[in-house]
Amino acid sequence: IRFCLAEPQLFLVQLRAILRASHYGKVRLLIPMLAHAQEIEQTLSLIELARLQLADSRQKVSRVEIGGMIEIPAAALSLGPFLRKLDFLSIGTNDLIQYTLAIDRTDDAVAHLYDPLHPAVLKLMAQTIQSAQRVLMPVAVCGEMAGDPRLTKLLLGMGLRQFSMHPAQLLEVKQQVMMADTVQLGLRVAKLLKLDEADKIAEQLEKL
Repeated sequence: IRFCLAEPQLFLVQLRAILRASHYGKVRLLIPMLAHAQEIEQTLSLIELARLQLADSRQKVSRVEIGGMIEIPAAALSLGPFLRKLDFLSIGTNDLIQYTLAIDRTDDAVAHLYDPLHPAVLKLMAQTIQSAQRVLMPVAVCGEMAGDPRLTKLLLGMGLRQFSMHPAQLLEVKQQVMMADTVQLGLRVAKLLKLDEADKIAEQLEKL
């Protein structure tokens, strides 16, 4: 989104195309790498400008839901503007883990530190899911965590109900969902999230 906002004319071309497509089918627009309330405001302003430009040329447009990616810790810690101004959220776990733990998975020197069960990562995710639920905003998780059947019950226990994954992972995750008791998982995951060591979290995760 930073590049798009720095190049508004290019961004407007893309936005007009997406809005035009909305007349022919349901479109949802997900904005990546948001970190600041100002970026949300600027994005929404450009979407409205694109809509007005199409109206001037008498092109039909349907309503488009606007969502935000939560993949930067700053976004997860400052959810207010996201919850007030957007229609849905999606937690991008791959980048959220990297930025929270200050590592690059492609750098062999630190790749071993990449840990989806780090307590800080889980707390940011749980906080985001719970905050969205309080205002009845849809929230999904995408990235490798969503498609990992070993983590499905953990995410269900956090309150997650929308998973985004590669089709090849659907059956294994679906099996975990069908076997889950979400009420019990909610209670057990709440206790698990109070732990402050990843190895203890992993140990409790096995018991879910």
